[in-house]
Amino acid sequence: MPVSCTAEDRVLRVTITGEVDHHRAREMMDVLDREIDMELPRRLTVDLGDVTFMDSSGIAVLLRAHRRVGLLGGTMTVQHVPDQAGKVLRAAGLDRLMKFE
Repeated sequence: MPVSCTAEDRVLRVTITGEVDHHRAREMMDVLDREIDMELPRRLTVDLGDVTFMDSSGIAVLLRAHRRVGLLGGTMTVQHVPDQAGKVLRAAGLDRLMKFE
């Protein structure tokens, strides 16, 4: 599965692997929606360290998660951003909306 999640004390950690493109984005959004609804996190951490490719669909995946966690009063951090994915995300200005580590 391209998304794995762990949660504890309203902290949700998500690891995304492989390609984040229009073929897989819907599945990723569904998993994230389900986990956010179940865990109601105050903090969401998304690890992109194992992402091999990202197109603009990745922007949509992260924006949706950011918005949903924000509605809960939570924060979101993106970690281990590969160079290629970082270029896509920064070009869209996501680094101004959420913390990148």
